[in-house]
Amino acid sequence: MRSPVKAVISDMDGVLWRGVVALPGMGEFFDLLFANNLEFALATNNSRNTPADYVQKLAKMGVQGIQERHIVTSGTATVSALQTRYPVGSDMFVVGGDGLKQMIVRAGFQLAESAVAAVVCGIDFDLTYGKLRTATLLIRDGADFIGTNPDSSFPSPDGLVPGAGSILALLESTTGRAPTIIGKPRRGMFDAALGVLGTSPQDTLMIGDRINTDIAGAKALGMQTALVLTGVESRDSLAASAVQPDYVYAGLPELVAALAQVS
Repeated sequence: MRSPVKAVISDMDGVLWRGVVALPGMGEFFDLLFANNLEFALATNNSRNTPADYVQKLAKMGVQGIQERHIVTSGTATVSALQTRYPVGSDMFVVGGDGLKQMIVRAGFQLAESAVAAVVCGIDFDLTYGKLRTATLLIRDGADFIGTNPDSSFPSPDGLVPGAGSILALLESTTGRAPTIIGKPRRGMFDAALGVLGTSPQDTLMIGDRINTDIAGAKALGMQTALVLTGVESRDSLAASAVQPDYVYAGLPELVAALAQVS
């Protein structure tokens, strides 16, 4: 790594872990951040969990000192977007995890299955035909269609599995309407993370495993970018991409070694 950085934004799924399995170098990564007083934010397109869930997950993996303020998700960004667009008390139909539903309710909205203002769709590991049917009918009846993120795949311990973007594609094909996307690569999530850090894009390093969201969105804002090959991308997909990261590492151990040289 050639340029010093003042702060780091890191994706989580495919960078820090796959499912509940920590990836090699995760502990050393956080040790370096804390030892060098590097400000950091963890920004994930996964909308399934709340920031408190991620703090707890990291603690179980042996990483202490993480606070909810460090966590930015497509779910928190989506809730912020809903608050700017709809009155408190508006009805929402949610295709997504319990964490996303909890955040939407805590923001003052109501969960409903008829006459809703919007259908909000994220990753749903308990997806059913019934949920898709309800969402389709509501969107076709005029409800707004909001997607937390466009990730077509999700890095699990067993390999890549369908992501939120796959669900959005299905609903788009059945309704004829494209969703409004909130998460990466849209700048809202990056702006939220930079707000946590208080740094400029030029002084901030974005670490991700997906070129079309993590890397493309960060480069558009002028951030330094580092791709790790432990999630979605491979050497072949990297070579075929028009968007290229500033740095490429096999995984966190190699990135930590490079970051230690400029910290």
